[in-house]
Amino acid sequence: MDEIKTQLAIIGGGPGGYVAAIRAAQLGIKVVIIEKYKLGGICLNVGCIPTKALITVSRDLEKIKSLEAIGIKAKIESVSWNSIQEWKNSIVEKLVAGVSQVCKGNGAEVLYGEAEIINSNEIMVKQQDKVIKVNSEKMIIATGSYPVELKELPYDHAFIWNSTDALNCQTLPKSMIVVGGGYIGLELSMAFARFGMRVSVVEMMPQLLPGFDIDIVRLIDRRLRKLSINAKVNSVIKSIELKAESILAIVDTKGKEEQIETEKILVAVGRKPLTGGFGLNTINVALNNKGFIIVDNKLRTNLQNIYAIGDVAGMPMLAHKAFKEGEIVAEVIAGKSAEVDYKCVPAVVFTDPEIATAGITELEAHEKKLDVIIGKFPFAASARAMVLQETDGFVKVIADKASHEVLGVTIVGPEATDLISEAALAIEMGAAIEDIALTIHPHPTLGEVLMEAAKVAMGEPVHILKPK
Repeated sequence: MDEIKTQLAIIGGGPGGYVAAIRAAQLGIKVVIIEKYKLGGICLNVGCIPTKALITVSRDLEKIKSLEAIGIKAKIESVSWNSIQEWKNSIVEKLVAGVSQVCKGNGAEVLYGEAEIINSNEIMVKQQDKVIKVNSEKMIIATGSYPVELKELPYDHAFIWNSTDALNCQTLPKSMIVVGGGYIGLELSMAFARFGMRVSVVEMMPQLLPGFDIDIVRLIDRRLRKLSINAKVNSVIKSIELKAESILAIVDTKGKEEQIETEKILVAVGRKPLTGGFGLNTINVALNNKGFIIVDNKLRTNLQNIYAIGDVAGMPMLAHKAFKEGEIVAEVIAGKSAEVDYKCVPAVVFTDPEIATAGITELEAHEKKLDVIIGKFPFAASARAMVLQETDGFVKVIADKASHEVLGVTIVGPEATDLISEAALAIEMGAAIEDIALTIHPHPTLGEVLMEAAKVAMGEPVHILKPK
């Protein structure tokens, strides 16, 4: 049996794992990443990146159709789904190759195979033709998460899909029911609808995008209707009947039943931390009641030499959180003074319009009974948004009433996912609304809407009337 001795072994080469490996190698630590599938994990291979690729193409398609309103009549001869899939896959392949190259260039060794933890210092890696024993002084668990499967709608990957099935489908279905009105379900619903698919969304909660401010949900709901997406809340699939080439679903909405025939059902109701199947239970790493590995502010588990990062280590399940934790844990292991101590983790949703938040939302401020001031500025008053023909949405700034410290920013509208970074920096730095308002923003840009919202919060709006 081949044997490798190393200072650090990382199980999982996703956003957290590969970043931890690169940073650890930069700090002089001998590191081995054990990856079952491909570097980049779910996000890069079958999650964030391919999803955003399809969303971008679908938006471009819709943009072409909208040009007639400004005097440009364009004819779309055909849409090749196979070519779109090939393009999407080529982006993923380039990024995976880039991650591999950076790992190699920094001296991090990548070992492909299935990991099985034997004890807190030993891992067996099963490859096709051999087993490799890895002895390591320290270990990072970065195994990520997997799609939640509903008991009544088990994945068969033919009629009932998870998000990976949907992203990799070879033929675009004519119709689909999406179970789950959260960000994953709505991102994919809108993308597929723009390609001409007939989409229904079934959400069991009283509103789409549970946990988001209601003014955001109203905007998204309006856009769903424009895309002819049939979105239902307080709704569940009661039963299904498989036919030769379709599914007959009985959908219950507040006690009222209706039949919907569809080619596919996509289940997008969330993800669970991946803590089983690789021997984690053999070393008694402590989990919380939701199945996440319990870690402290240095990302240490209850075992002295075992660490955990990314989705498996707790909410929020976001790639950029995993990136940051990968850097932090590497520095902790290298003996540096590092710990998890950030004030906000931005969240972005690539619906249409886009949604982005940093810090607290208005809903959270009310729930916590905080004394706040709120400034809200619409994109409809932005010259740049008008030129882009994307005037739906707003920027909302939430600040402490006494100190004027920025506590949260919500953006829904064009390029919200890029604009939120300025807000995150302001919150991290403890900026006041005056800091944003007094910073000269270039005109005409979308970014100046954040400045305008800060002015509204101060009671000094310039380009809209003062709210009563």
